[in-house]
Amino acid sequence: MSGPSFASTNDLAEKTISFTQLGEGLYAFTAEGDPNTGVIIGDDSVMIIDAQATPVMARKVIEMIRTVTDKPIKYVVLSHYHAVRVLGASAYGASEIIASEKCRSMIHERGQEDWDSEYGRFPRLFQAADSIPGLTWPTVTFTNRMTVYLGRRRVDLMFLGRAHTAGDIVAWVPDSGVMFSGDIVEYHSACYCGDAHFNDWSGTLDAIGSLSPLALSPGRGDALVGKSMVADALALTRDFVLSTYRPVAAVAARGGSLKDAWNACREACDPKFSTYAIYEHCLPFNVARAYDEALGIDTPRIWTAERDRQMWAALQQN
Repeated sequence: MSGPSFASTNDLAEKTISFTQLGEGLYAFTAEGDPNTGVIIGDDSVMIIDAQATPVMARKVIEMIRTVTDKPIKYVVLSHYHAVRVLGASAYGASEIIASEKCRSMIHERGQEDWDSEYGRFPRLFQAADSIPGLTWPTVTFTNRMTVYLGRRRVDLMFLGRAHTAGDIVAWVPDSGVMFSGDIVEYHSACYCGDAHFNDWSGTLDAIGSLSPLALSPGRGDALVGKSMVADALALTRDFVLSTYRPVAAVAARGGSLKDAWNACREACDPKFSTYAIYEHCLPFNVARAYDEALGIDTPRIWTAERDRQMWAALQQN
């Protein structure tokens, strides 16, 4: 049986890489809507925020880091469990891999399934997939907050609430007012909501906004420099999340089908977001998860190739 034809399957164009300075010793590695990586340079070492999908892809980040510092990479921080964020971690040779305890439990629960599903949906994001040694396992975890010192530079790793997944964390550098948000915040890129908690997401965005970041590296999209650009990204992300959930929830409340929810979501979202990176790829997963949450399913169901096919079949019904 052939698999569903997701929009991302045919997305094969190479993206242009940027390496943008957010503050002193703080950088965002971005690639036109592909997954971003953050770089924090301290007095004695370097911290990575999100590792890329494969070790070969991570080496592109390392090449950029070596243009600005020769300090050793000591820490890799995982903002959440998704394969495109974590499977390249081995390339950095870091002594510690840090994540929330919830992230680690999600790797145990659904990490292999996510890897298999993401690779099938979006093969371009897994360049040299055979270089991946296996699942990435955090060596240090925490529940709500952890502080790491890179010499005198302080980095606060914080769980601010559920959003893109149940285990999202941010990295906050208070000496510069710079945040690395993972996929809690996107900029002119669709939010992937297949593991989301829609009703919590806005509150988590509020928690980020309360810190008044001067710059922010989102999960996807351009680096955000300046309070106005950060505020714009927070507002756009909130609008995307609410515009996805509300029409789907209304359909679910009246007993409508998943296909009805899909049509309602497209009517609300296409005019505003159809030009966003990975919009078409994310849409079926976003609708399916929003429909489940509206029906009271709090824990997102695990995505597998079989579930992908079942969802696709439901969306093709007349």
